[in-house]
Amino acid sequence: MEKKFPKIGVGVMIQNERGEVLMGSRLAPTPGEWCFPGGMLEFGESILEAAIRETKEEAGLEISDLKLIAVTEKGRDMEITGKHYVTIGFKAGKYKGEPRLMEPDKFTEWHWFGLDNLPEKMMQATELMIKNFKEGKIY
Repeated sequence: MEKKFPKIGVGVMIQNERGEVLMGSRLAPTPGEWCFPGGMLEFGESILEAAIRETKEEAGLEISDLKLIAVTEKGRDMEITGKHYVTIGFKAGKYKGEPRLMEPDKFTEWHWFGLDNLPEKMMQATELMIKNFKEGKIY
């Protein structure tokens, strides 16, 4: 029997001057769900490097002053998909540029949402990151 191991991902909460958070609407792997920019850690890369790289690759933004805001585990779909993800969530203190659709094979759009007016369908890691951020807890 092949051993399975958890995968490590990163997510980045970016807030604009109005306090709205940036989210993208997914095409794959979870169509119609909204999420923060982020993705999987590559071998030899730090989690901060992954957060910076993924945000640039997905939304075309340069981010800095990252602060740890959450550590989440994807459990809701584990029985169905057989996948286990641990996601490290960051809040970017600064960003440069305007969100652009850099990966049209993965996203349909980027949109700013108020923390009191979030989309109904969100990826679980993004949902948990927002919950932890609002509650002021990491895990």
